[in-house]
Amino acid sequence: MSDSPKIDGDLVTVFDTRQESEAMVIQGLLNSAGIESIITALDAPQDVLPGVGGVVVRVNPAQAEQAREIIAEYSTADNSVELEEDDGESEGV
Repeated sequence: MSDSPKIDGDLVTVFDTRQESEAMVIQGLLNSAGIESIITALDAPQDVLPGVGGVVVRVNPAQAEQAREIIAEYSTADNSVELEEDDGESEGV
């Protein structure tokens, strides 16, 4: 398939979450930076292990450090936007 990433060797986990939608956002962020990635579900039977599971984003080991830096920059930028919004709301109250 042309949509599946061509990743060689063992994959490295660069992000994990419980929300598939959050993993998809990170995958899109990495793809826009030219880093191919895959999302893998870590499902566990909820009747046996409730609350266990999640989703991980994995990349080629050669791009893992770059991917982590991009994710960290995104997380920092995202937090600063939230803080700016919170500051604006508190001033108006």
